[in-house]
Amino acid sequence: MARAGLDPAQVIAAAAELADAEGLAGLTLAALATRLTVRPPSLLHHIGSIGALRRHLALDGMRGLRERLSSAALGLAGAEAVRAMAHAYRAYALEHPGLYAATQVAPDPDDTEAVAAATGVYEVVAAAFRSYGLGKAALVHEVRGLRASLHGFAALEALGGFGMPESIDASFRRLVEIHISALESPI
Repeated sequence: MARAGLDPAQVIAAAAELADAEGLAGLTLAALATRLTVRPPSLLHHIGSIGALRRHLALDGMRGLRERLSSAALGLAGAEAVRAMAHAYRAYALEHPGLYAATQVAPDPDDTEAVAAATGVYEVVAAAFRSYGLGKAALVHEVRGLRASLHGFAALEALGGFGMPESIDASFRRLVEIHISALESPI
């Protein structure tokens, strides 16, 4: 059952595909080994542990999310940047549910690489809010609030939680506009 030429990048890529297809909870060494046609202990040589593998997925997820948000907001500011990033966030969460799920736990403060990846996502979102002149603490609160709203919406949508006939897209646009309105008329 050995597979010649298997390397850590291939293992991580296969794990990301499996997590996206089956959910992060469905990512086990046994399932991954089956996908790669190797024995589970063989994977440990390439990734170390399931915890190390999940860390790699979180890094890849944060980097992918940052790239998606950054590309969406490129050349935009204020409300237009917030709108573009919100739609990009939702799309990323729905297209890559496993990688996205891996990004939801705050990184270990001693893991400088993971902290840098998480900070990169924060900085892209925070840049869109800078035109609102928020102080440091207010900026953190706004980024957290938007993230919580977007995450909740995407999680409910992914689970099929919106069963009423009204447009899900219209509901999402309204949610984003509520955040923008709050930014433009601070409490």
